[in-house]
Amino acid sequence: MSYRGQSECDSHLHKLPNATQAAFNSYDKQHDPLCLPQTRVDVLKQIIAWADGHDERCIFWLNGMAGTGKSTIARTIAREYYNRNCLGASFFFSRGGGDVSHASKFFTSIAVQLADRSPSLKRYICDAITENNNVARQALRDQWHQLVLQPLSKLDGNFPHSSLLLVVDGLDECEGNYNIQEIVRLLAEARSLEAVRLRILLTSRPEIAIRCGFYQIQDSEHQDFVLHDISPVIIDKDISIFLEHNFKNIRQERGFASDWPGEEAIRRLVQNAGGLFIWAATACRFIHEGRRYAAIRLSKILKDDSSKDGSSATAPEKKLNEIYIAVLENAVHHDYDDQEKEATYTTLREVLGSIVVLYSPLPADCLARLLRVPRENVDQTLEDLHAILDIPRQPHRPIRLHHPSFRDFLLSKERYGDPHFWVDEKQAHRDLANNCIRLMSPTLKRDICGLRTPGALTTDVESCQVKKCLPPEVQYACLYWVEHLQKGGAQLCDDDPVHQFLQEHLLHWLEALSLMRKTSEGILAITSLESTVIVSEL
Repeated sequence: MSYRGQSECDSHLHKLPNATQAAFNSYDKQHDPLCLPQTRVDVLKQIIAWADGHDERCIFWLNGMAGTGKSTIARTIAREYYNRNCLGASFFFSRGGGDVSHASKFFTSIAVQLADRSPSLKRYICDAITENNNVARQALRDQWHQLVLQPLSKLDGNFPHSSLLLVVDGLDECEGNYNIQEIVRLLAEARSLEAVRLRILLTSRPEIAIRCGFYQIQDSEHQDFVLHDISPVIIDKDISIFLEHNFKNIRQERGFASDWPGEEAIRRLVQNAGGLFIWAATACRFIHEGRRYAAIRLSKILKDDSSKDGSSATAPEKKLNEIYIAVLENAVHHDYDDQEKEATYTTLREVLGSIVVLYSPLPADCLARLLRVPRENVDQTLEDLHAILDIPRQPHRPIRLHHPSFRDFLLSKERYGDPHFWVDEKQAHRDLANNCIRLMSPTLKRDICGLRTPGALTTDVESCQVKKCLPPEVQYACLYWVEHLQKGGAQLCDDDPVHQFLQEHLLHWLEALSLMRKTSEGILAITSLESTVIVSEL
């Protein structure tokens, strides 16, 4: 391909929406763990044997309950095949993760990554974009066929790989049950490829939408592996190795004795994990973050364990609840008086409730401005929660959950009866919708970027100028206030805050979305608002 042709092809690829955080080795995922040596040996062997073999089943469905280690296994396999130069693409879904929480950029991101596999594959994908410039805005089926399946089908014997692997992690974290089912059905069509064998490693919890998707395809198109059906003896051994590895690091950092914490402590922690790697990982982070109080935190976990009867018979979900409760209760210091404790509970519910229902994660300072609270309040609230939240040292990086099970825990009143930490999901959405409107109202205005030229093209406006005039929290508010409004069960009426905002700022809001290159989202939001009004008037 000539330089000019290469440049033109790159410009076509840039037209495809690309979720840059989707890949297993994206910058934000660089510290996410891989399987330790001598752990998950059997399941890794099975996946590799399937991927390298001639099994006609093109999908390997690795399913298991929350916390059983699916994502770590998926990352390990992705890294293995990336090192072999046989990884076609990877997409790690994450609810509340913005672009990686829904299906709209799934196949386009896969296509962008596939284009890096070879010049010929890149050319075929670029040809598809040239032939159909609107493909990224079309149905998932059209995106899959035109951007992935057809380019792969055109490969010949000169393609350097006989097979490529796609890794799709956490499909249950994708919004929209119909999209989930459609993705499963479409991925199964990879079996039709002849020039190259496309393998898809797909991980998820065994949710209804996923199972329905697999019911609609033939058994000959997928192989299933249920993680929580692995022998408890094998899982406990792997968790023991994991704990030993992490406690070795804690010993070295804190100068503990070489035999700390001892075989008995490890045995009890393994038992308390109930087969869940996420329990063990959360416990290790909780102890590690205690620094000089690490030993005290370990004692607290072991004490809590000994106070429960029949811990080995406790359901895994209950085990997970217990470690999350321990972390949260530790954030409310025992020497607080009742009034101070209640204030801490309220702040925890407000901040954590916002974090778990956000549609796209925000940095701490942006979250503080959105919630209209001092930044130090957010920092102090999150100070003792590193065990359950990924709180980056760089202030511009967003706060994320270590594991989606914490969202499920916090929003489920049935899982956690104590009202101190339970978050009312509808109320959290209503509060965020109100905060979005309060943030936008004094900020949005005509010609917010000072262009002074009515006919100026948004493509001519520098992204740094847009970000200066529309900081991340304002962009978030513009994009998602309507969705929060609807999830909060809003009933719209004349002269309410929504009506007043639209009367004064409708054009300003649309201008902001245009500068963000999100005009289509605004059109969909207006349509959604109209349906909300109609429903509320019936």
